[in-house]
Amino acid sequence: MDLKSNEPFWLLKNGLIYSYPSLKSDKECDVLIIGGGITGSLIAHQMIKDGYQTILVDKREICNGSTSATTSMLQYEIDTPLYKLKEMIGEEGALESYKACSKAIDDIEKLVKEIKSRSGFKRKQSLYFATKKKDSLWLEKEYEARKKAGFEVSWLGTEDIEERFGFQNTYGAILSKQGASIDAFKFAHEILKFNEKKGLLIYDKTEVKSVKYLRDHNLALTTDGFSIKAKKIIYCIGYESKNMIKDDFVHLKCTFAIISEVDRSRFKNLEHTLFWNTDQPYTYMRSTDDERLLIGGGDEDFSNAQKRDLLLDKKEKSILKFMKRINPDYQFYPDFVWAGTFGETKDGLPYIGTHDHFKNSYFVLGFGGNGITFSVTGMEMASAFMKNIKHPLAEYFKFGR
Repeated sequence: MDLKSNEPFWLLKNGLIYSYPSLKSDKECDVLIIGGGITGSLIAHQMIKDGYQTILVDKREICNGSTSATTSMLQYEIDTPLYKLKEMIGEEGALESYKACSKAIDDIEKLVKEIKSRSGFKRKQSLYFATKKKDSLWLEKEYEARKKAGFEVSWLGTEDIEERFGFQNTYGAILSKQGASIDAFKFAHEILKFNEKKGLLIYDKTEVKSVKYLRDHNLALTTDGFSIKAKKIIYCIGYESKNMIKDDFVHLKCTFAIISEVDRSRFKNLEHTLFWNTDQPYTYMRSTDDERLLIGGGDEDFSNAQKRDLLLDKKEKSILKFMKRINPDYQFYPDFVWAGTFGETKDGLPYIGTHDHFKNSYFVLGFGGNGITFSVTGMEMASAFMKNIKHPLAEYFKFGR
């Protein structure tokens, strides 16, 4: 399954940061991580920190799957509004899920400092705004739910939004203090290199074709005929898990993104804020650390990469039309356009946990718009799994919920 297309900005911007060999001999380890994107890199960091002999493999070049196509917006807000999530899974689970995403942003900042990352992590506020009058009613309800939960939020009216950000045709917004942005492609590479020096073994262009699930260990077999004996396997394979797990647990969608040319003055009033709106599907925006503006949206059901890629021109025009609607005087000069595939769950939450059909295994699948922050929570949960401790969020993120 191809998870990206055309010219993903982060891959072209960074180039080939680090490269690793393919597996050429049989190995043994405590933990085998399958998937070398941002999720796999975070889980590998936790496993090395916890003292486990760890191997990470990826069938592509490291980080060349969906991590190279991500928009890297770090938000505590989940795709399902808090007030709705309370109705779906109960108040405790909803609040703990939102708080976990908020804590994850703080944890990422700590990790950035720990590994001395140069991935452009920046603290930002987040603006969730209504572009339809009918949406402002439930958005105010969401504001009250977040305020009651203790999140640092304020309500902006139409005039406030135009004055602060230059946006027209809006009907109110929630401004949240908690948020950030990063170059997740570069960050993932840096995490892996940091941990390679601490003993992590990394093999890219190494595809696991089958796994024998045995009583006290698993045996992973590669397409090149080598094996990895592992006490535990942690799958960090994102949307490709749909090819592996037969449950109807995730719906695949494709999203489209464009990024502007460098403009050192045009985006000054937008550079400290993440933006997304209440439309279905929603449109999202953020500036980058090299002074560009990234806009994405236009989500569609995913059928195959070829059909998805044929929509690039149409979606680019649609996204730019939206930008003109909220700021008629805005001149946006596209530099790159690409598409990515993502998973949408019924409640906006990830799937992190064990599965009955896969012994000695754990899945960290951070779906939706919070894939990175969910993966940070997955670090804690995977650590607990290895120690046979049940994590408080396990019940809300489990398969079959």
